[in-house]
Amino acid sequence: MTTISFAPKRHVEVLKAWMIDTLVWGYTFLVLFKIVWQRIILDLRFIDFSWSEPLACLALGAVVALAMFFTRCSIGKALYGLIDFQDGRSWVRESHAVLTLVVLALTFVAGIMVTQVSMREFFSESGLAGAQRIFTALLNPNFAIFEDALFAAIETVFMAFIATSLAIPAAFVLAFFAARNLMSGSPLSFAIYSVLRFFLNVTRSIEPLVWAIVFSVWVGIGPFSGMLALFLHSVASLTKLYSEQIESISDGPIEAMKATGAHPIQVIWYGVVPQIILPYLSYTIYRWDINVRMATVIGLVGGGGIGTMLMQYQGLARWNEVGTLVIVIAAIVWLMDYASAKIRARLK
Repeated sequence: MTTISFAPKRHVEVLKAWMIDTLVWGYTFLVLFKIVWQRIILDLRFIDFSWSEPLACLALGAVVALAMFFTRCSIGKALYGLIDFQDGRSWVRESHAVLTLVVLALTFVAGIMVTQVSMREFFSESGLAGAQRIFTALLNPNFAIFEDALFAAIETVFMAFIATSLAIPAAFVLAFFAARNLMSGSPLSFAIYSVLRFFLNVTRSIEPLVWAIVFSVWVGIGPFSGMLALFLHSVASLTKLYSEQIESISDGPIEAMKATGAHPIQVIWYGVVPQIILPYLSYTIYRWDINVRMATVIGLVGGGGIGTMLMQYQGLARWNEVGTLVIVIAAIVWLMDYASAKIRARLK
């Protein structure tokens, strides 16, 4: 048994710890019921789902969490520092650590079952024969399409270049409005910060593939739609990286300039920009590298470039041509990775 201080300042931590324990126990009961009982013991291949099951497990988890909350078997209390740890005591002897390992083991078992891992199917005769047929064709590329693949690869590289180039100034400006330390001075500026961060998070959470589908319908299939998809996602990602770098700068130069009566723009230009320029360059090069890789993928949904050719030949099961395209894509990725690594090394 352990004791907990229920001082007012700890009430929030205690409530959060109990909620974490409720989720942990509810999740554990759900996995035990759906995976261990129905899938493994009853050997049901197709398991029906009902919202009443997780809700019932969550309710049971709340009861168990409350009952176990005054013991050391509480992951929530351990996370919030509500357990007094004994010096020299091995962590594996802590009951909350054992519970964590059990939950992780159940999660691993559940993952194996949900993903339907099967070594029998992986090493099946028909599967190995099909894989051998495809790899044989891939290793015998048809270089008759090499010229077309090369031009498509150039198109892919320029898609990534234009998307990154247009995203840099947009992200550079937006980053100052998305930095909490610069926008927390007044309710209006903080509201702008909150709204901007919300839209950036939404934009970044949508994959470039989805944006490429949207823009393919909007402006038509081709490299323009792919460039727009990369541009939009790059703006959101670079703004996040840039703003986080601004939030980690030293406040000394800024406070000194404000004390001298400098204009806010002067404070940003002379107090903030010099501290962030080198990390900005590193983030930008890294984003350019990502865009080159992503540009070869968004072509699969009509975003133009070499990805479109890959989609066409793969759909026709012309694996020899696919082998040529794979070689070209691998060469592009290797060259861009080598170039970006060299540039980042020079910036250090």
